[in-house]
Amino acid sequence: MSSDRRECWLFDLDGVVWLDDRPIPGAADAIARLVSTGRRAAYFTNNSFPCRSDHLDKLRRFGLAPQDADLLSSAEAAAQLCDPGERALVLGGPGIVEALRDRGVDARDASADVGDAVDVVLVGIDPGLDAERLARATRAVGRGARLVGTNDDPTFPTPAGPLPGGGAILAAVAYATGVTPVVAGKPHAPSVALTRRRLGTPAVVVGDRPSTDGALARGLGSRFALVHSGVTPAHHGPLDPAPDVEAADVADLVELLLAGRG
Repeated sequence: MSSDRRECWLFDLDGVVWLDDRPIPGAADAIARLVSTGRRAAYFTNNSFPCRSDHLDKLRRFGLAPQDADLLSSAEAAAQLCDPGERALVLGGPGIVEALRDRGVDARDASADVGDAVDVVLVGIDPGLDAERLARATRAVGRGARLVGTNDDPTFPTPAGPLPGGGAILAAVAYATGVTPVVAGKPHAPSVALTRRRLGTPAVVVGDRPSTDGALARGLGSRFALVHSGVTPAHHGPLDPAPDVEAADVADLVELLLAGRG
Protein backbone atom coordinates (compact mmCIF):
# COMPACT_ATOMS: atom_id res chain seq x y z
CA MET A 1 0.00 0.00 0.00
CA SER A 2 1.13 3.58 -0.64
CA SER A 3 3.16 5.28 2.06
CA ASP A 4 1.67 8.63 0.98
CA ARG A 5 -0.68 9.57 3.83
CA ARG A 6 -2.28 12.60 2.19
CA GLU A 7 -6.03 12.54 1.64
CA CYS A 8 -6.45 11.20 -1.88
CA TRP A 9 -9.07 12.10 -4.47
CA LEU A 10 -9.27 9.65 -7.36
CA PHE A 11 -10.44 11.15 -10.67
CA ASP A 12 -11.70 9.52 -13.81
CA LEU A 13 -10.30 11.13 -16.98
CA ASP A 14 -12.64 10.90 -19.99
CA GLY A 15 -15.71 13.00 -19.28
CA VAL A 16 -14.17 14.39 -16.10
CA VAL A 17 -10.82 16.02 -16.90
CA TRP A 18 -11.20 16.02 -20.69
CA LEU A 19 -13.34 14.98 -23.62
CA ASP A 20 -11.09 13.46 -26.27
CA ASP A 21 -8.42 16.16 -26.76
CA ARG A 22 -10.45 19.00 -25.27
CA PRO A 23 -9.89 19.91 -21.61
CA ILE A 24 -13.08 20.35 -19.63
CA PRO A 25 -13.04 24.02 -18.60
CA GLY A 26 -11.81 24.63 -15.07
CA ALA A 27 -11.00 21.00 -14.26
CA ALA A 28 -7.21 21.27 -14.21
CA ASP A 29 -7.24 24.53 -12.21
CA ALA A 30 -9.61 22.98 -9.67
CA ILE A 31 -7.45 19.88 -9.25
CA ALA A 32 -4.35 22.04 -8.86
CA ARG A 33 -6.19 24.01 -6.19
CA LEU A 34 -7.07 20.75 -4.43
CA VAL A 35 -3.41 19.66 -4.46
CA SER A 36 -2.37 23.05 -3.09
CA THR A 37 -4.41 22.28 0.06
CA GLY A 38 -2.18 19.25 0.81
CA ARG A 39 -4.35 16.61 -0.80
CA ARG A 40 -3.27 14.09 -3.42
CA ALA A 41 -4.87 13.83 -6.86
CA ALA A 42 -4.70 10.45 -8.59
CA TYR A 43 -6.35 9.20 -11.76
CA PHE A 44 -7.95 5.90 -12.81
CA THR A 45 -9.00 5.55 -16.43
CA ASN A 46 -10.83 2.67 -18.06
CA ASN A 47 -9.47 3.88 -21.40
CA SER A 48 -6.89 1.18 -22.13
CA PHE A 49 -5.88 2.42 -25.59
CA PRO A 50 -3.14 5.04 -24.89
CA CYS A 51 0.24 4.23 -23.36
CA ARG A 52 0.98 5.53 -19.85
CA SER A 53 3.22 8.27 -21.20
CA ASP A 54 0.39 9.51 -23.43
CA HIS A 55 -1.98 9.86 -20.47
CA LEU A 56 0.68 11.52 -18.29
CA ASP A 57 1.82 13.89 -21.05
CA LYS A 58 -1.77 14.90 -21.69
CA LEU A 59 -2.37 15.65 -18.02
CA ARG A 60 0.79 17.77 -17.96
CA ARG A 61 -0.15 19.51 -21.19
CA PHE A 62 -3.46 20.49 -19.59
CA GLY A 63 -1.65 22.03 -16.60
CA LEU A 64 -1.43 19.22 -14.04
CA ALA A 65 1.66 17.66 -12.45
CA PRO A 66 1.02 13.94 -11.88
CA GLN A 67 3.69 11.50 -10.78
CA ASP A 68 3.85 8.13 -12.51
CA ALA A 69 2.36 6.43 -9.44
CA ASP A 70 -0.68 8.73 -9.61
CA LEU A 71 -1.99 7.04 -12.79
CA LEU A 72 -3.94 3.78 -12.74
CA SER A 73 -5.60 2.17 -15.75
CA SER A 74 -7.73 -0.76 -16.75
CA ALA A 75 -4.82 -1.97 -18.93
CA GLU A 76 -2.62 -2.19 -15.84
CA ALA A 77 -5.36 -4.01 -13.91
CA ALA A 78 -5.86 -6.46 -16.79
CA ALA A 79 -2.15 -7.20 -17.05
CA GLN A 80 -2.18 -8.36 -13.43
CA LEU A 81 -4.49 -11.20 -14.49
CA CYS A 82 -1.76 -12.64 -16.72
CA ASP A 83 1.36 -14.54 -15.69
CA PRO A 84 4.84 -13.61 -16.88
CA GLY A 85 5.79 -15.75 -19.84
CA GLU A 86 2.24 -16.21 -21.09
CA ARG A 87 1.37 -15.38 -24.70
CA ALA A 88 -1.37 -12.81 -25.20
CA LEU A 89 -3.32 -11.58 -28.19
CA VAL A 90 -4.52 -7.98 -27.89
CA LEU A 91 -7.68 -6.64 -29.49
CA GLY A 92 -7.19 -3.08 -28.33
CA GLY A 93 -4.46 -0.48 -28.26
CA PRO A 94 -0.78 0.01 -27.45
CA GLY A 95 -1.59 0.73 -23.81
CA ILE A 96 -2.60 -2.91 -23.29
CA VAL A 97 0.48 -4.21 -25.12
CA GLU A 98 2.70 -1.95 -22.99
CA ALA A 99 1.12 -3.07 -19.70
CA LEU A 100 1.44 -6.73 -20.64
CA ARG A 101 5.08 -6.42 -21.67
CA ASP A 102 5.85 -4.60 -18.43
CA ARG A 103 4.35 -7.66 -16.74
CA GLY A 104 6.63 -9.98 -18.70
CA VAL A 105 3.90 -11.27 -21.01
CA ASP A 106 4.57 -11.96 -24.70
CA ALA A 107 1.95 -9.59 -26.12
CA ARG A 108 1.01 -9.34 -29.80
CA ASP A 109 -1.59 -7.17 -31.47
CA ALA A 110 -4.44 -8.97 -33.21
CA SER A 111 -3.25 -7.51 -36.53
CA ALA A 112 -0.56 -10.23 -36.47
CA ASP A 113 -1.22 -13.91 -37.12
CA VAL A 114 0.20 -15.58 -34.01
CA GLY A 115 -1.06 -19.08 -34.74
CA ASP A 116 -2.66 -21.32 -32.16
CA ALA A 117 -0.39 -20.84 -29.13
CA VAL A 118 -2.28 -18.08 -27.31
CA ASP A 119 -2.95 -18.28 -23.58
CA VAL A 120 -5.13 -15.21 -23.18
CA VAL A 121 -7.00 -12.69 -25.33
CA LEU A 122 -7.27 -9.15 -23.95
CA VAL A 123 -9.95 -6.85 -25.34
CA GLY A 124 -10.26 -3.10 -24.91
CA ILE A 125 -11.46 -0.06 -26.79
CA ASP A 126 -10.18 -0.21 -30.35
CA PRO A 127 -10.96 2.66 -32.77
CA GLY A 128 -9.19 0.71 -35.54
CA LEU A 129 -11.30 -2.39 -35.12
CA ASP A 130 -11.76 -4.39 -38.31
CA ALA A 131 -13.29 -7.76 -39.16
CA GLU A 132 -9.98 -9.62 -39.47
CA ARG A 133 -8.66 -8.52 -36.07
CA LEU A 134 -12.00 -9.37 -34.47
CA ALA A 135 -11.93 -12.79 -36.15
CA ARG A 136 -8.40 -13.56 -34.89
CA ALA A 137 -9.40 -12.75 -31.32
CA THR A 138 -12.57 -14.83 -31.63
CA ARG A 139 -10.70 -17.82 -33.07
CA ALA A 140 -8.10 -17.70 -30.30
CA VAL A 141 -10.79 -17.77 -27.60
CA GLY A 142 -12.56 -20.55 -29.45
CA ARG A 143 -9.33 -22.57 -29.29
CA GLY A 144 -9.17 -22.24 -25.52
CA ALA A 145 -7.53 -18.91 -24.71
CA ARG A 146 -8.86 -17.10 -21.64
CA LEU A 147 -10.93 -13.98 -22.39
CA VAL A 148 -10.09 -10.85 -20.39
CA GLY A 149 -11.69 -7.44 -20.87
CA THR A 150 -9.94 -4.29 -19.75
CA ASN A 151 -13.41 -2.87 -19.08
CA ASP A 152 -17.06 -3.36 -19.96
CA ASP A 153 -18.04 0.28 -20.57
CA PRO A 154 -20.72 0.29 -23.27
CA THR A 155 -19.78 3.76 -24.54
CA PHE A 156 -16.88 6.20 -24.65
CA PRO A 157 -17.57 9.97 -24.31
CA THR A 158 -16.36 12.40 -26.98
CA PRO A 159 -17.24 16.02 -27.82
CA ALA A 160 -19.35 14.73 -30.72
CA GLY A 161 -21.23 12.25 -28.55
CA PRO A 162 -20.64 8.70 -27.34
CA LEU A 163 -18.75 6.06 -29.33
CA PRO A 164 -18.93 2.29 -28.79
CA GLY A 165 -16.76 1.51 -25.77
CA GLY A 166 -14.48 -1.37 -24.88
CA GLY A 167 -17.42 -3.26 -23.41
CA ALA A 168 -19.21 -3.25 -26.75
CA ILE A 169 -16.21 -4.87 -28.46
CA LEU A 170 -15.77 -7.33 -25.59
CA ALA A 171 -19.45 -8.28 -25.90
CA ALA A 172 -18.93 -9.17 -29.56
CA VAL A 173 -16.13 -11.62 -28.74
CA ALA A 174 -18.02 -13.06 -25.78
CA TYR A 175 -21.20 -13.53 -27.82
CA ALA A 176 -19.37 -15.10 -30.75
CA THR A 177 -17.57 -17.62 -28.53
CA GLY A 178 -20.06 -18.21 -25.73
CA VAL A 179 -17.28 -17.47 -23.22
CA THR A 180 -17.88 -15.27 -20.18
CA PRO A 181 -14.97 -12.82 -19.85
CA VAL A 182 -13.13 -11.77 -16.74
CA VAL A 183 -13.24 -7.95 -16.58
CA ALA A 184 -10.40 -6.05 -14.93
CA GLY A 185 -11.27 -2.34 -14.99
CA LYS A 186 -13.55 -0.21 -12.88
CA PRO A 187 -15.50 -1.31 -10.88
CA HIS A 188 -14.40 -4.96 -10.88
CA ALA A 189 -12.29 -6.70 -8.25
CA PRO A 190 -8.91 -6.30 -10.03
CA SER A 191 -9.41 -2.52 -10.15
CA VAL A 192 -10.34 -2.40 -6.47
CA ALA A 193 -7.22 -4.43 -5.63
CA LEU A 194 -4.98 -2.22 -7.78
CA THR A 195 -6.36 0.96 -6.18
CA ARG A 196 -5.93 -0.34 -2.64
CA ARG A 197 -2.38 -1.48 -3.37
CA ARG A 198 -1.37 1.83 -4.95
CA LEU A 199 -3.41 4.38 -3.01
CA GLY A 200 -5.03 2.77 0.00
CA THR A 201 -8.61 4.03 0.35
CA PRO A 202 -9.27 7.31 -1.49
CA ALA A 203 -11.45 9.80 0.34
CA VAL A 204 -13.40 10.61 -2.83
CA VAL A 205 -13.82 8.91 -6.21
CA VAL A 206 -14.82 11.46 -8.88
CA GLY A 207 -16.45 10.24 -12.06
CA ASP A 208 -19.19 10.64 -14.63
CA ARG A 209 -20.52 7.07 -14.68
CA PRO A 210 -22.18 5.52 -11.59
CA SER A 211 -21.83 1.96 -12.89
CA THR A 212 -18.03 2.24 -12.98
CA ASP A 213 -16.81 5.17 -10.88
CA GLY A 214 -19.64 4.93 -8.38
CA ALA A 215 -19.39 1.18 -7.98
CA LEU A 216 -15.61 1.48 -7.56
CA ALA A 217 -16.20 4.00 -4.79
CA ARG A 218 -18.58 1.60 -3.04
CA GLY A 219 -16.08 -1.26 -3.40
CA LEU A 220 -13.37 0.88 -1.83
CA GLY A 221 -15.52 2.42 0.89
CA SER A 222 -14.97 5.91 -0.58
CA ARG A 223 -17.38 8.76 -1.23
CA PHE A 224 -18.69 8.97 -4.79
CA ALA A 225 -18.80 12.39 -6.43
CA LEU A 226 -20.70 12.50 -9.74
CA VAL A 227 -19.98 15.20 -12.31
CA HIS A 228 -22.29 15.93 -15.24
CA SER A 229 -19.55 16.76 -17.77
CA GLY A 230 -19.45 13.25 -19.28
CA VAL A 231 -21.96 10.47 -19.84
CA THR A 232 -24.46 11.24 -17.04
CA PRO A 233 -26.50 14.43 -17.59
CA ALA A 234 -27.73 16.70 -14.83
CA HIS A 235 -31.36 15.74 -15.43
CA HIS A 236 -31.09 12.01 -14.81
CA GLY A 237 -33.34 9.47 -13.17
CA PRO A 238 -32.48 7.18 -10.26
CA LEU A 239 -28.85 6.08 -10.22
CA ASP A 240 -27.23 2.93 -8.83
CA PRO A 241 -25.24 3.61 -6.82
CA ALA A 242 -26.59 6.99 -5.87
CA PRO A 243 -23.81 9.59 -5.62
CA ASP A 244 -22.91 11.15 -2.30
CA VAL A 245 -22.55 14.51 -4.01
CA GLU A 246 -23.19 15.88 -7.52
CA ALA A 247 -21.83 18.86 -9.40
CA ALA A 248 -21.82 20.20 -12.92
CA ASP A 249 -18.10 19.57 -13.33
CA VAL A 250 -14.85 19.23 -11.38
CA ALA A 251 -14.55 22.99 -10.87
CA ASP A 252 -17.97 23.15 -9.19
CA LEU A 253 -17.28 19.97 -7.23
CA VAL A 254 -14.01 21.15 -5.71
CA GLU A 255 -15.58 24.50 -4.81
CA LEU A 256 -18.49 22.69 -3.16
CA LEU A 257 -16.48 20.17 -1.16
CA LEU A 258 -13.69 22.51 -0.06
CA ALA A 259 -16.36 24.89 1.20
CA GLY A 260 -17.86 22.06 3.24
CA ARG A 261 -21.15 22.16 1.34
CA GLY A 262 -21.14 18.62 -0.04
